[in-house]
Amino acid sequence: MTDKELESLRHKMNDVTIDMLDLFLERAKIASEIGRVKKEIGANITDTTRESQLHNDMLQRCKERNNNDDVVNGMTMQQTEQIITKFLNYLIRESINIQSINIQSSNIQSSNMSSACISSTGNNECCGDNVAAHLSIFAQAKELEKSGNDIIHMEVGEPNFAPPHTVKQALAESYDLGHTKYGNSQGMPELLYKLASYASKKFNPAIELSDKNVIVTPGGRFAVFAAMSALLKPGDNVLIIRPAWPAYENCAVYLGAQIRAIDTTIQDSWMPQLSQIQDAINNNTKMIILNYPNNPTGKILPAYLLDQIINMAKEHNMYVLSDEIYADYVISGKPQKSVISYEYDKCIAVQSFSKSHAMTGFRVGYAMAHDKKIIDRIKSLSSLCLTSVSSPMQYAALKALNGDVTSNVNTINDRLRMLIQEVKKQANLEFVNPDGGMYLFVRMPTSDTSEFAQELLKNDMVAIAPGMGFGGAYGNYIRISVACEDVQRLSKGINKLKNKINQE
Repeated sequence: MTDKELESLRHKMNDVTIDMLDLFLERAKIASEIGRVKKEIGANITDTTRESQLHNDMLQRCKERNNNDDVVNGMTMQQTEQIITKFLNYLIRESINIQSINIQSSNIQSSNMSSACISSTGNNECCGDNVAAHLSIFAQAKELEKSGNDIIHMEVGEPNFAPPHTVKQALAESYDLGHTKYGNSQGMPELLYKLASYASKKFNPAIELSDKNVIVTPGGRFAVFAAMSALLKPGDNVLIIRPAWPAYENCAVYLGAQIRAIDTTIQDSWMPQLSQIQDAINNNTKMIILNYPNNPTGKILPAYLLDQIINMAKEHNMYVLSDEIYADYVISGKPQKSVISYEYDKCIAVQSFSKSHAMTGFRVGYAMAHDKKIIDRIKSLSSLCLTSVSSPMQYAALKALNGDVTSNVNTINDRLRMLIQEVKKQANLEFVNPDGGMYLFVRMPTSDTSEFAQELLKNDMVAIAPGMGFGGAYGNYIRISVACEDVQRLSKGINKLKNKINQE
């Protein structure tokens, strides 16, 4: 090829790029007009059925133009389809961002808004109001407490009991032992060994984990973010079963991934259907996120369903990221099976000392995977961002593993049982009995629990979490936590909740 031929091709490339820009601007104009119409008629921002149809139409056009050849322009059809899917995901995210400007201004609640709204700079600026609703209530409650108000905290999952006594002694020992310097970015060696042994015994004695299968992180939240950051690329599809803890969607949106939400219902006892998961998978689906016992519903998946989900993940070569932070809190007698008990290299399990050992402020979590390369990728990110988790905190966590947390579990379980009885007796609201965790997810007679929660806090000094934060389809739900208050104050809070409902 001569320089002249090369220059000619470059000019053609430039012309095509400029044409694409013109089409993109025209598409953005249409998206803005669609947003205006949706605002007028009260329609949701997203329409997954239309998105799926457009995806299929694009793939069909690609096959027609390439005459169904297996390899075109040096790429296999599968590679071409992946690029097309990522391109479409980008276009959809930008359309949603444009439309959300109109939709948000009218306070219309979208059933899927938080899953895809992302600004042109890559920040999740338009997601925060809904998905962080319970944290907003928590912040307001703390401000009211500063003014001398007595707040009944039923909004967050922060245990109000103390960590194991061994932790207190460990904090003093850490100084004398010299745990005051930079540490290994993967974690304190002694803690890694102990966690590997602890997890092997607890989750599946037949599968032996080593220190190379574990990484210590500053809390479970960072473990989730780090795993997603290490394994996902912009445009990848992520499956999330809702209602769900908001951080999963926040992380995915921040990373430029496209959410494909699987909404479960109270009528189905919050059980996802295998067909729902199958229908949500396409050739660009890279990960499914699980959280059981679930936050906020307390649902635990039956073993047969988890088996089927793992098999489906294997079939489609997907990562399985399982947040198992509530694994110790089970009241159904049937603990949730850990994904680490499966011999599937793409399973990642996340755990933390925050709930089980009441060490929320210590910020010590960990991730486990059979594939050491996954741990290495998370370690690379951790090294870049953190250097290492605080050495004294890791030493405290090491000693905490020797502590007995049975009383913690019994306390939460007793509170949860009491809460179930009180809500049935006093408020007569609809919910599904949780299998575990520390929450009750309750359907309310009002369609906007965000406003209800604000008024309940302001007028009655009771803090609850609005359901909108766990997925737009759950705006008429609230999450009630038993972590922060004893049974008497929880009962008092439910009584105030009942009186507020009767006033509506």
